[in-house]
Amino acid sequence: MEPHDTLQDFTRRGITIDAVTKIVHVSGSGPAVVLMPELPGISPDVARFARWIREAGFTVYMPSLFGVDGAYPTVELGKQVYDRICVSAEFRVLAGAGTSPVVSWLRGLARIAHRECGGPGVGAIGLCLTGNFALTMTLEPSVIASVVNHPSLPFDDPGALEISSEDATAIASRFERDDLRALGYRFEGDKWCGAARFAAYRDLLGDRFDGRVLGSEHANPSPPPFFAQVVQTPHSVVTAHLVDTTGHPTLAARDEILAFLATRLAQTSL
Repeated sequence: MEPHDTLQDFTRRGITIDAVTKIVHVSGSGPAVVLMPELPGISPDVARFARWIREAGFTVYMPSLFGVDGAYPTVELGKQVYDRICVSAEFRVLAGAGTSPVVSWLRGLARIAHRECGGPGVGAIGLCLTGNFALTMTLEPSVIASVVNHPSLPFDDPGALEISSEDATAIASRFERDDLRALGYRFEGDKWCGAARFAAYRDLLGDRFDGRVLGSEHANPSPPPFFAQVVQTPHSVVTAHLVDTTGHPTLAARDEILAFLATRLAQTSL
């Protein structure tokens, strides 16, 4: 499949961690932010969000974890990627399966990004399938700003978290010890990330989890085919369902995320 977005304004790097090499698209300057893709991959909307992060004064590291980099989210591509992820050894998509092994690689990426960019630490942003990864990445000491967007895992239990009990205990302890905060977003009518999931985050982190909910009426009514025909619900607050209009609630959510990163990574507030 030919990419809809060529990502030519990013540097394409092969980064090897624990003998596993993945492509990471890197651009910008300033403190590092790891932006993980949503199903079905690094879509043009995900790349647009990466550019907004870059323009806000950060170095964005966008790892290719699945799908076709830059591809438009079609129904066919989305179903192919979903089928592969469900049998992949890197992802745990069902309740009780624990933390996805790919998070170990992502923690290594955060260490590299911090070493290359300096500053007080690294931001991590997860989207949909990778939403919870932004939280589990905080077991890497360099990760100090976590943004959990519409986390969809585990698929089979709306009130569970895609995380092992050992990791959950360690994460809660680190949030207390290092005074961390996690910012989260979802749409009110999202069937993949509902009130029960955000309640589970609050049970784990208490007031250190700031879960924000947008009305479903604010979602882009004409998202790409995968989101319209497969997801079938308001879901992707800052990507596919964002409305790029001044004053719109989804654009305000984007600005809140950038301000959160600026505050946590010791830049001037936006």
